Amino acid sequence: MRLYLTLTRNKTIIPFNYQPFLTGAIHKWLGRNNQEHDNISLYSFSWLQDINATSTGINLNNTSHFFISAYNEELIKRLINGITQEPSVCFGSAVSDLQIVETPGFRSAEIFFTASPVFIKRRVDNEEKHITYDNPSSGLYLTETLQKKLKSVGLAADGIVARFDTTYLKASTKIIRYNAISNRVNICPVIIEGAPEQIAFAWEVGVGNSTGIGFGALK
Repeated sequence: MRLYLTLTRNKTIIPFNYQPFLTGAIHKWLGRNNQEHDNISLYSFSWLQDINATSTGINLNNTSHFFISAYNEELIKRLINGITQEPSVCFGSAVSDLQIVETPGFRSAEIFFTASPVFIKRRVDNEEKHITYDNPSSGLYLTETLQKKLKSVGLAADGIVARFDTTYLKASTKIIRYNAISNRVNICPVIIEGAPEQIAFAWEVGVGNSTGIGFGALK
């Protein structure tokens, strides 16, 4: 299930590294002491869409929005309740409208553009490595993370395969700072093959690491 949130214009300029503020708004809506802080992230959310970027930051317009997707419909209901009570987001912007979209049906193979960059991290030789789309092991790591999440909710994990579409000519990486930590992330479509319900699950929870702080959301 997916929740699309239309936003009002901001009152002060939004910094480029605004992810922690969206994360904070989501946890506010979920309620204090919610368990999503410490558990495996079974949800994902996009970056701000339809924005006006300036040299100093970001401004919102009448069509600016972002979305939150989740496997658990109860989480979406909690978000709606929280938004209704306190619709503010950040920098003077607030939710002006929301739309619930049911998870669509998928085929056994789909290609997805991303609504937030994909982040993959692994510990190699006791050092944290950030994996890029052109790394031969990137698909293995994307698949492993999806399988772990599938197993966590009791769904079959066999048969699913995820990988970057390395034929995409505009594939790139960039450094995104989150709370003063630099992360090398990937801007590249993702191909997922498996059972339709497995692919639907990936559409809901996102791909890669740290989907709960705004990475790996799928359009």
